[in-house]
Amino acid sequence: MHTQLAPAIDEQKLQQAIRASQDYLLSQQYADGYWWAELESNVTMTAEVILLHKIWGTEHRLPFAKAEHYLRLNQRQHGGWELFYGDGGDLSTSVEAYMGLRLLSVPAEDPALVKARQFILARGGISKTRIFTKLHLALLGCYDWRGIPSLPPWIMLLPEGSPFTIYEMSSWARGSTVPLLIVMDRKPVYPMQPAISLDELYVEGRANASWELPRQGNWGDLFIGLDQVFKFCEAWNLNPLREEGLKAAEKWVLERQEASGDWGGIIPAMLNSLLALRVLNYAVDDPVVQRGMAAVDRFAIETETEYRVQPCVSPVWDTALVMRAMVDSGMAPDHPALVKAGEWLLSKQILDYGDWHVKNKTGQPGGWAFEFENRFYPDVDDTAVVVMALQAVNLPNETVKRQAMERAAAWIASMQCRPGGWAAFDVDNDQDWLNAIPYGDLKAMIDPNTADVTARVLEMVGRCSLTFEGTALDRALAYLRNEQEPEGCWFGRWGVNYIYGTSGVLAALALVAPRYDRWRIRRAADWLVQCQNSDGGWGETCWSYNDPSLKGKGDSTASQTAWALIGLLAAAEATGDVATDAIERGVAYLLQTQRSDGTWHEDYFTGTGFPCHFYLKYHYYQQHFPLTALGRYAQWRAQA
Repeated sequence: MHTQLAPAIDEQKLQQAIRASQDYLLSQQYADGYWWAELESNVTMTAEVILLHKIWGTEHRLPFAKAEHYLRLNQRQHGGWELFYGDGGDLSTSVEAYMGLRLLSVPAEDPALVKARQFILARGGISKTRIFTKLHLALLGCYDWRGIPSLPPWIMLLPEGSPFTIYEMSSWARGSTVPLLIVMDRKPVYPMQPAISLDELYVEGRANASWELPRQGNWGDLFIGLDQVFKFCEAWNLNPLREEGLKAAEKWVLERQEASGDWGGIIPAMLNSLLALRVLNYAVDDPVVQRGMAAVDRFAIETETEYRVQPCVSPVWDTALVMRAMVDSGMAPDHPALVKAGEWLLSKQILDYGDWHVKNKTGQPGGWAFEFENRFYPDVDDTAVVVMALQAVNLPNETVKRQAMERAAAWIASMQCRPGGWAAFDVDNDQDWLNAIPYGDLKAMIDPNTADVTARVLEMVGRCSLTFEGTALDRALAYLRNEQEPEGCWFGRWGVNYIYGTSGVLAALALVAPRYDRWRIRRAADWLVQCQNSDGGWGETCWSYNDPSLKGKGDSTASQTAWALIGLLAAAEATGDVATDAIERGVAYLLQTQRSDGTWHEDYFTGTGFPCHFYLKYHYYQQHFPLTALGRYAQWRAQA
């Protein structure tokens, strides 16, 4: 029995808010049963698609005026473009946006580009940008290939059991890198018509630019020396097994194209694969190319005034989380909309062997991917959320549903990593030295186990009456205990940041943790209470990845407030300690900020692609997570 709550939240307003949110989400469901909202990142996706079409000569696929309007609209007052909302502008993002506008025939004297140039030069210019920005510029002849790290094609031929193979790279790095082996071997330059030059973006002047890879002053500089060896071998044609490696890379790329045309379900892998095919002189009307171009088109959003490109699409993720929110907020488990969504999810279970099988020889297929189609890369996080969504609804054939859930749980169990946790796409993908190679300057070359994914798995086990054999659960709990920060919180790899990680772990531990772990739960709940803003909400800046002193600090958002509430409510259920005032102030914040159509709005990015380097705004996060929080609060209040 809970401590009696103060009547601060009006019950009628609470139920009205829940119904309004449910009604809005019901109005957004697609006819096939799924939910799917925009996945927003920064402008580089659109700029790189412009580059791709210019290289292929397929500009007719681009609405030039709308793409230009989008890039102009996202330029900030300081002249640059942002990596995430409110970051003050990012150099590499701004250079690529500038490139995109020049490719759209905007003259360098345009006031927007004059302002952008000042921003870029003040931050070091092209020479200080990330490797991938330089690579895109090299394709135009606006940067010298000598300044790009070498990737010898023979790495494709390294056998299993070698200290390194391509499967030691994260799935996203692998899908983007294999086609680049072809591109970086040939080092193509595609002159544009009309010709463009970005020489004005070199602080030191193009003639004075250094093409040496930047040194970090640590052991990773050993790779600079290795890169010089690779470049010497290229120059003197001493590259062993070069042609065999290139053929293997081409074969790998062709084999991993989905029937829908996608590669890896992410724009970087799709663009790089199409660039590789261009380098290999595939014809523009080749079916492989046509399917790939159509897939890129499907990742684009075109409105009356804008054309922009998403880095990925998230229908499975969106659908499962909306379903959970609906049931948590009181919708009947057999509601026709939920039944249709559940049946759609069942149809998306992946029963093929993907890349995960290279390092996991014992697992049987059974996962779900993030996207509509991505059979090579199901992921643990999506799969666990889908299983919980299916558990929450009643479907016409419950036996088939349960079989799908158990198949998924068995696949997840087989994906447990050595330290005891779970990663997103692979097992034991944790060779951190890969992040030190010059090519890996986004520090996203690996996919190690993380607290947030591990928590999702444990929540699934506890919520769905599933079991893992042997010591799997104990190992996972030990991993989470070890990952708790001194303040009591947990790091969030896939959401911003410690609020996300802490909420997820609390939701799991409340269901599966032994009683002697209750003090850990209390510490985490206390940390969340301490982070609450004066307006009653919670927020955390993306900068907390760069500066841990910013843990839990930032302007309030609907999604992060919901995460904190979900965590506090779980902690209250587990320990009986009720942070009544914090919970009710958080609920009041959500009620006050809900709009008349039942929605919430936030400008901030609260999703994470690569910490410190790439962020996301899931447009449904600000809708279904608040609904989940309000629904769970209503249930908890009713039991008081």
